[in-house]
Amino acid sequence: MSDEQRFLDRLAERNAQRGDEPTWIAARRQAGAARFEALGFPHRRIEEWKYTDVRDIARSDFALATDAEFSPATAAALTLPLDAYRLTFVDGVFAPALSDLGALPEGVQVLPLSRALEENHEAVGGPLGRLTGVDFSSFAALNTAFMEEGAVVRLAPRTVVDKPIVLQFLSRAGEQEVMSHPRILVEAGGRSEATLIEHHVGEDGAANFTNLVEEIILERGAILTHYKLQEAPLKDRHIASIHIEQARDSRYVSFNLNLGGGLVRNDLVSDLNGEGAEAIYNGLFYGQGRQHVDNHTLVNHNALRTFSRENYKGILDDRAHGVFNGKVIVKRDSQQIEAEQSNANLLLSDRAEIDTKPELEIYADDVKCAHGATTGQLDEEAVYALRTRGIDEQTARGLLTLAFAGEVMELVDLDAVSERVELAVAGKLPERFNLAGLVETASAFNEG
Repeated sequence: MSDEQRFLDRLAERNAQRGDEPTWIAARRQAGAARFEALGFPHRRIEEWKYTDVRDIARSDFALATDAEFSPATAAALTLPLDAYRLTFVDGVFAPALSDLGALPEGVQVLPLSRALEENHEAVGGPLGRLTGVDFSSFAALNTAFMEEGAVVRLAPRTVVDKPIVLQFLSRAGEQEVMSHPRILVEAGGRSEATLIEHHVGEDGAANFTNLVEEIILERGAILTHYKLQEAPLKDRHIASIHIEQARDSRYVSFNLNLGGGLVRNDLVSDLNGEGAEAIYNGLFYGQGRQHVDNHTLVNHNALRTFSRENYKGILDDRAHGVFNGKVIVKRDSQQIEAEQSNANLLLSDRAEIDTKPELEIYADDVKCAHGATTGQLDEEAVYALRTRGIDEQTARGLLTLAFAGEVMELVDLDAVSERVELAVAGKLPERFNLAGLVETASAFNEG
């Protein structure tokens, strides 16, 4: 039996359990399954997957979760301490008992995909799959074949959401490894504004597979700040395909923060389709042990006077492996655009590895573009200087590492998110130290 056939057999089992569903959903499942079978799992001879080996996913025998049981106490410990509207999923299954939507403001709709399909499947069917179709990748095709749960977020024009919307994905530790294929659809009406937090986390020992597809549509003047905090257990596998379509004067701000997962791949694509559209990518990936984190980004400047800024920081320890491939494409006649791209990496171990490839493709002549990549290690003189201030070596190295991440983290407005990142990167720092002052000192050494 081929690796692909094992997944298709799971799909056939699940399809046999389904009741009646709209014809268009069944047709899309079939198209996804057929495309997945034709493409097969990606291999390292494919340029886009040159540095990422997915055989561990392909050869695993994943089941599909049938319930959302999860310890409330464990869930509370994993949940970000935020006043927010929250949808929670356990191994891809909606968990109403762990969700809290409260009284949503007028003009805001947040609901699980399964319910959205039940209530008005035709309204969902149009945008769903329009940005990320079955041809995007074999994983996107696989997601489409299994598509049944996820989240739908809709903002009416001129709606400003008063607090963050959190989509929480919990991974359970169990005897059987499971897979989930969540689908997220965000539609932000003209001049609406919201903060969306996507949080992937789970129990120690979980070894599951999440295959996410997310489509975000920003209409004219819409503003979305999107936090993707990925701190899944270290045996989890996480594949994400995120596609954003931006109309005139819209603004998308991404914080792609990767701390967990054994095998991680993020594809982030923005289509800037209207004059004045802006995409800002802030990324931080931290790897330890044998973690593998692969970030592929693509910004398509499809209209004149569009803007993009990208800053990704990688921190790798032990035998961790990081990949960054960032591409900016300026289409013909897309004049007067500005695009900046930077990837800086810090290797904390001689055995850590990074493969980085920033790319620019420019087919217009009146543009302002820049890109670059750097890789280095901690400055031992800076470590020594901090130790002369009475700081032990471990704390000194943690501070310098945190200072390296500071350029991204200083833009994070949510303390609950910042604290998770700081704890992962620098460990628990003694309270007797003035963290802000020491990080400032460490930053000065790093810059020097």
